[in-house]
Amino acid sequence: MSAADAELLKTPLHDLHVELGARMVPFAGYSMPVQYPAGLMAEHKHTREAAGLFDVSHMGQLKLVGADAAAAFESLMPVDVIGLGVDKQRYGLLLTDEGTIIDDLMFVNWGDPADTTGESRPRASGEREGPQLFAIVNGACKAGDIAHLQAKIGDRCQVLPMPERALLALQGPKAVDALQRLVPGVEKLVFMTGGAFAWNGTDLYITRSGYTGEDGFEISIHGSQAEAFARALLAEPEVAPIGLGARNSLRLEAGLCLYGNDIDTTTTPVEAALNWALQKVRRTGGERAGGFPGADKVLAQLDGSQPPKRKRVALIAKERVPVREPAPLENMDGQTIGQVTSGLISPTLNQPIAMGYVQPDYATVGSELFAMVRGKPVPMVVSSTPFVRTRYHRG
Repeated sequence: MSAADAELLKTPLHDLHVELGARMVPFAGYSMPVQYPAGLMAEHKHTREAAGLFDVSHMGQLKLVGADAAAAFESLMPVDVIGLGVDKQRYGLLLTDEGTIIDDLMFVNWGDPADTTGESRPRASGEREGPQLFAIVNGACKAGDIAHLQAKIGDRCQVLPMPERALLALQGPKAVDALQRLVPGVEKLVFMTGGAFAWNGTDLYITRSGYTGEDGFEISIHGSQAEAFARALLAEPEVAPIGLGARNSLRLEAGLCLYGNDIDTTTTPVEAALNWALQKVRRTGGERAGGFPGADKVLAQLDGSQPPKRKRVALIAKERVPVREPAPLENMDGQTIGQVTSGLISPTLNQPIAMGYVQPDYATVGSELFAMVRGKPVPMVVSSTPFVRTRYHRG
C-alpha cells in the first residue's frame, strides 16, 4: 500500500467492497469501488434490468435546524426552499456572488419533529429542536460547503454535519421489490419524496430518488449498521453491487451533470441548462424573486436580457469513436466553439455520447459539429436529453 493510499478515507462498506473483489480507486478523498469482477458493462445493464447497490457514503450529509433554516438556506440558492412540503425533496444549487455553481445538492424538508408522529428523524450531535432540512452534498465539496453554510447562515440556524451516517443508493426497476421486503412501506414513496423508517432497530431515512435515471432509493443509515444492511440487500435475488464506473455511465445516459466535470465555479445555472431547477417564485416577477448570490446575472441570463455566451448540450457521435473530456469541439470551418465535459460509449445505446459547452449558435438540437479526438474530427450531433428514457416512479 502506498502512502497516498494510506491517506485515503474509507467508507463503512470498505471491507465489504474488498471482500466482493472490487477494484478500489481514489475518489473525492476516499477509497471507492470503481467496478466489481462482473465489470462495468454488466453492472450497468444489471442496474437497468434489476437492482444495483451503490455505496455513496463519501457524500456529505448535514442538517439545518431552526425556525429560520428554510429562509436562510433559500438566501443562498435560486430555488424554492420555503415552499417545499414536509418529506418532499428538491434539487438545489449553491451559488457564488458571481452566480456560478459552488455545488449541486439534494435537500429534504424534515419538518419540525415536535409536529410529527411515527418514526423519528435521525438526530445530529448538539442538535436543538426546531424545523429541519436534511441536505446531501457532493463528497469532494462537502468540507467547503459546510464551511460556506456556517459562514453565511450559521448565525440564523444550526449547520450540523452528520459524518456518522452512511449513504446507500439502490437503483433499478426491481429496487422497490428488494427494499420493501426489508423495509415495508417504502413502496408508497413516489419520486422526490422521503420518509423515516426503521430496520432491525436502527433508524433510516429513505428518499425515492437517485442519479441513474432509474427508479430507486437513497438510504441514510448510521455507519455502524451500514454493512449489515448492505449485506441484507445483497442477499436479495435482484440486487448486485455496482461501482463508480457504472454510476457515471448511468448518470450520463440520463443527461445529468457531474460536479467538477459538467458544472463548477465557472458555470452558471443557465449556461448549464439547469433552468428547470429555478422555480418560478425565485425568478423575475416571482413572489420571492432574486435575493440569492449572483441573482442579477442569473436572472438576466434567464430572461434573455443578457444571454449566456455558452450553453451545455448533449451530443451523439455519428461514428463509433469514444469522445471523452476535454476534447475540443469545432464547427464546419474548423473554429473551436466549445469543449466536451463528459463522454463515453453508452452501454445502452452502444454509441458514443457526450455533454459539453458550445457557443449558443450551435446549441440547437440537430446542429452538427466535430469533436477533435487525437487530432481527428469526429462528427457529432446536438441531441436532446435524456439519452435514455428515465423511469422515475411518479405514482
